[in-house]
Amino acid sequence: MPVLYDNPKDVGADRVANAVGAFDLYGGPCVVVDLGTATTFDAISSAGEYLGGAIAPGVAISMEALFHHAAALRRVELVEPRSAIGRSTAESIQSGALYGFAAQVDGMCRRIVAELGAAAVVATGGLSELVAPYAEMVEHVEPWLTLHGLRLVYERNVGAGVVRGA
Repeated sequence: MPVLYDNPKDVGADRVANAVGAFDLYGGPCVVVDLGTATTFDAISSAGEYLGGAIAPGVAISMEALFHHAAALRRVELVEPRSAIGRSTAESIQSGALYGFAAQVDGMCRRIVAELGAAAVVATGGLSELVAPYAEMVEHVEPWLTLHGLRLVYERNVGAGVVRGA
């Protein structure tokens, strides 16, 4: 997959693996949203080129920062609250985190699709199954996308004689 980043070496291997996996499964153009330690957004062209994307703090990191820097707030389980308007501090945190991150996913995907054109939107990462159902732009959830992409990269390199001695 051609990487059209200013410095291709700056792109994390996980992001390239996600792009390879998503393009294999859904073709292009597509957008990959990885809801892991960071929340990353990656754009893949219709020709299968990695174009770039965006990186934001992940859900867990953001919640940890909230708990460490706001003395009156305690940790809560990240589950769907009764409504968007929290009726307790715990529900308010749950609403802000779950619906707020889903809104971030929608907002970023809309901006990327506006530049890319109509595209499949694929979510992956540890929190994808929790957040994606509340994000209108996400069409597919692939929890194993990174591993799928890594397998494809490995198979393509073994077939090309690049990987030796395994």
